[in-house]
Amino acid sequence: MDEPVTDTGGGLVRLRMDVQYDGAGFHGWARQPALRTVQAELEQALSVVLRSDVELTVAGRTDAGVHATGQVVHVDVPAVIWAEQGPKLIRRLRGVLPSDIAVRAVTEAHPAFDARFGALARHYVYRLTDDPAGPSPLRRADTATWPRRLDAAAMDLAAGLLLGQNDFAAYCRRREGATTIRTLLRLAVARHREDDGSQTVRIDASADAFCHSMVRSLVGALLAVGEGRRPLDWPASLVSRTERSSEVPVAPAHGLTLVAVDYPPDADLAARAGVTRARRA
Repeated sequence: MDEPVTDTGGGLVRLRMDVQYDGAGFHGWARQPALRTVQAELEQALSVVLRSDVELTVAGRTDAGVHATGQVVHVDVPAVIWAEQGPKLIRRLRGVLPSDIAVRAVTEAHPAFDARFGALARHYVYRLTDDPAGPSPLRRADTATWPRRLDAAAMDLAAGLLLGQNDFAAYCRRREGATTIRTLLRLAVARHREDDGSQTVRIDASADAFCHSMVRSLVGALLAVGEGRRPLDWPASLVSRTERSSEVPVAPAHGLTLVAVDYPPDADLAARAGVTRARRA
């Protein structure tokens, strides 16, 4: 269900927050009864610091176990509270947030800024290693281990055939009332040397938006190509299907990280939100 549009009049200011988290200990972003989620932890911390109930709108609802280094949220707060707490908000949040969540920046946003509907693109990185030694100990939390050698060049060729606007129903877990039509802007696979010297196979995925489990399902299909079990055109051939494909495995969650979200200039924010709210067809 879409978040309600908040009236930013009446002495409220809209804040943009840039957030990072280690997803291992969370049941995803979205608040759920009796489960630990990023949204619930962050809203609780903000309510304590601001002494006011808040409700966050997020750019991308990450699944259980998925990480973020470039998550974006917005929240509306009374102007008087922002004036009082603004200069010390990040430091105070650090004091009450758990160690697996960090707020990197808080800025006053344009009234038309909408973290979810104003976004132009979301960017994810999936890391895995097929090295028999496994991932570097320093990257084990965000790098999946794969037991067989992968042909990254073949995976990249297969990925290129999926680009553009398509109905990705075969790669999505359906949600009531949600469309599975997406514009895949980038899907690239390459072997990559990390800063610590370890070797990974890195999949970069960018789209206007992703539906539930879409990135991990795309990775799963590409892994089948990389192992030689499926031909290059197999992942693209599934785009013609109208429902989730049971043939597509879902890659492990902990290899996936949301790294960035793009937004238009302030003057174009309202128009972008209007376009995004219109159901894709």
